[in-house]
Amino acid sequence: MNLVLDAGALIAVDRGDRVVGALLKLAQDERLQVVTSGAVIAQVWRDGGRQARLARVLAGCDVRALDGASGRVVGRLLGRSGTPDVADGHVASLAAAGDQVLTSDPDDIEVLLRTLGVSASVIRT
Repeated sequence: MNLVLDAGALIAVDRGDRVVGALLKLAQDERLQVVTSGAVIAQVWRDGGRQARLARVLAGCDVRALDGASGRVVGRLLGRSGTPDVADGHVASLAAAGDQVLTSDPDDIEVLLRTLGVSASVIRT
């Protein structure tokens, strides 16, 4: 099982949200892989000198690139689901059955996961 983070989860990390911090600590204790998208990082990264918490969490994340192949997958997913957000689409495409997705946008993520046929848990941040 992986823990997949969207922009809302990383913004919560950056703001010192204790609930998200506790979930990340639990993931670390359980040796879960924490995954996010390079597109998500672009949404949240502004000034590394002021984002120490975020930098620490990202150092332990498996950051997946949105390259040509994954871009095509995400584009088809967005077309089929009727949702517009590329980063959300990439996050959903990273999730597998049994994973947990931390998101501030559970409605869109749930639509995307249903479209993919992936039974991952969605946790609101």
